[in-house]
Amino acid sequence: MSELSDLYQELILDHNRQPHNFHGMPDATRKAEGYNPLCGDQITVYLKLDNNRIQEVSFEGKGCAISKASASVMTDEVKGKTPLEAGSLFEKFRELVTQPKEDQPDKDELGRLAVFSGVSEFPARVKCATLAWHTLHSALEAQKGVTTTE
Repeated sequence: MSELSDLYQELILDHNRQPHNFHGMPDATRKAEGYNPLCGDQITVYLKLDNNRIQEVSFEGKGCAISKASASVMTDEVKGKTPLEAGSLFEKFRELVTQPKEDQPDKDELGRLAVFSGVSEFPARVKCATLAWHTLHSALEAQKGVTTTE
C-alpha cells in the first residue's frame, strides 16, 4: 500500500471511532440536514457564524466510516474560515473525490483532506464522502429542506 493509502485507512478509522466536533449545537445560527438515500447516511450540520466567519461547527448523525470521517475532518478544516473560503474548500474537495487522479487539485493545498483522494476510485463512496460537505453548503446558504446526494 502507498503511504497515502495507509494514511487514508488510519484517518478514516480514527475519525470514525472518535469523530471531532460530534455533538449538537442548540445555539447554532445555521443548521442543515443531509441524507444519502443510496446507503442511508444521515447528518445534521450546525454552524455558528459571527463576523462573516465560521466560529463553531459541529455535526450529528449516523452513517458509514467514510461519511463520519469526512464530516469530522470537514469540521476541523472549515472552523475559522469565511463562508466563501469554506465554499472554495468544498469545491476542491469535490474535485478531489470525483476527478481521476491526474485531474485532481493540488494535494498540498488540501492538507489532511488529501487522504480522501482514493475515494475517486470508488464511485459508490463519493456520495458518502461528500454528504457532509453538501450539507455544510446548504447550511451556509440557509437552504430549507433536506439536502441529498442525488
